[in-house]
Amino acid sequence: MEREGYVEQVYPSIDTVGLTGMIVTFAAELSEASNRAALALCGAVKQQNWPGVLEVSSTLTSVYVRFDPDGLGHDRLRALLQDLLISQDWSTAALPEGRRLWRVPTVYGTDLAPQLAEVADLAGLSEAAAIEELSQTRVRVLTIGFAPGQPYLGPLDQKWNIPRQEALTAQVPRGALVLSVAQMVLFANPSPTGWRHIGQTGITLFRPDDDPAFLLRPGDELQFPAVNPAELSQLMSRDPHLGGASAEGIVS
Repeated sequence: MEREGYVEQVYPSIDTVGLTGMIVTFAAELSEASNRAALALCGAVKQQNWPGVLEVSSTLTSVYVRFDPDGLGHDRLRALLQDLLISQDWSTAALPEGRRLWRVPTVYGTDLAPQLAEVADLAGLSEAAAIEELSQTRVRVLTIGFAPGQPYLGPLDQKWNIPRQEALTAQVPRGALVLSVAQMVLFANPSPTGWRHIGQTGITLFRPDDDPAFLLRPGDELQFPAVNPAELSQLMSRDPHLGGASAEGIVS
């Protein structure tokens, strides 16, 4: 039974954000398809080079367009976005070109990542089984957010759809790999978090003196092969910025 006055949201939707923004939303919740649609449409809008568009970026399930309303009116931008939306099924569209696969050596558990056992238990796995699965899983950079250069990664299998902690961890270090709600976050800088700390890497994601300053891009993929603490320490001594991480191009 529908509530009086209730209008069900229909996706994809196009909405204004203040005077200079417009957002295209594909779903209320994250899925592989909704994130794929956001990444693909974001890349397509960038390729259009519409006069008056100043910035295009994607979130987990949406695309934000910042524009100059004096050069490109709201109605005109809405029409352009609508035409692009109906041009194909974005939930099955190819992801943007130029993506990379990063392999990031990771210590799971130990004193460096003390909440692995808790996460494994919540997922119904042994620690060894959790490490085996997480170290072999490839995840996508769903979006960059919360802090400069910091990726949300996933989506993971639903066994990893575990809740956030009731209280914050006061601080995890740069390079910490944390998990919750079927996603992972790789921390760009030391930070408090409500997500559980399962792995520790030596990678530096935010490099303000470099161009670009963000190491990762939305659509990149990552894998976190397991190493022990001594191996990670040795990798970091060789390259304190990457900690043994390496990248290769993804052929779409």
